[in-house]
Amino acid sequence: MPLSLTFASLWAASACIMGMTPSRYHWPAARVLIATGIPILGFVTVQAGPWWGLALVAAACSILRWPVFYAARWVRRIFLQ
Repeated sequence: MPLSLTFASLWAASACIMGMTPSRYHWPAARVLIATGIPILGFVTVQAGPWWGLALVAAACSILRWPVFYAARWVRRIFLQ
């Protein structure tokens, strides 16, 4: 297994652990996951290819669904006024 996919697996495991914390820690944890997930996504895409990168984007969107929802609502509000 490439090193980048190992990092992505550790990221997903840490996301599951952070999801078990009390709800007041979810948004700070989401910020940390986003900040660490973007470089891991780039590393996976470079090392394993674009299909693995797309699979990782889909997995990250399913884990971080509320930040994605709020970002989509913000983009819609900005560009569709």
